Amino acid sequence: MKPLSIILASLITTVALITYAADQTEPEQKEAKPTQAEQVNTESKTVENQQSVAKTKTEDKLNTLEYKAPEIKKPVIDNTKPDDSKVLGNEQSKPAEKPKNKVEKAVAVAEAEKAVTQAKEALTVKQQTKAKQSRESLAVVEQLVKAYNARNIEEFLRVYDEDVEFYIFPNELLFKGKEKLIARYGLMFKKLKCIHSSPIKRIVHGDIVIDHELSETCSTDENVIDKRSELISSYQIKDGKIVRVLFFR
Repeated sequence: MKPLSIILASLITTVALITYAADQTEPEQKEAKPTQAEQVNTESKTVENQQSVAKTKTEDKLNTLEYKAPEIKKPVIDNTKPDDSKVLGNEQSKPAEKPKNKVEKAVAVAEAEKAVTQAKEALTVKQQTKAKQSRESLAVVEQLVKAYNARNIEEFLRVYDEDVEFYIFPNELLFKGKEKLIARYGLMFKKLKCIHSSPIKRIVHGDIVIDHELSETCSTDENVIDKRSELISSYQIKDGKIVRVLFFR
């Protein structure tokens, strides 16, 4: 009987130890694995945090869109004070002082000549050639007008080339050559009692001179002008002679 009782006691002791070990293991498993309710709460908090961050970012964007630049204040102009600002072209030029003695006069003349020389040197060769040509052309036309007003047929013919051409705008040939020029103007000079031409406006460019002139004539009495008209004529000059005349009607 004693061996049987010892075996039963051993079995009871073993069962008790196994039960105790199981009781000690269950709390650790409960602590390691959260319950379903705890998982739901944790997930809810995570979602709330994400929504809060998204809301913050959205508010930041809205604040950025609603940003307004600071207003720039316009300067206040005091109209009671005199305007002392300098505007180009408003400066009043001071009259040049007259030289007081011969030395100052000589200095002033030398400075003026120097300025003219510098201005001429500033022009290009082409401009100088064109300017010289314009002066020569103008001199020829002035000589023509002087002879015309004096009804001097010899001096009048002297400024024309032998093969001069007369046109009516734009390109209608009126006549050509000095012979027909003599026939036309020689008769007019003898017939009229007075002829006077004066330029209203004149354009000179190189070998071309355009005259807008007032023409006055006397047919019976040299003291009575009975015809007055405005004419526009273009003269082309070459080598000191008029080679082409164009009348505008």
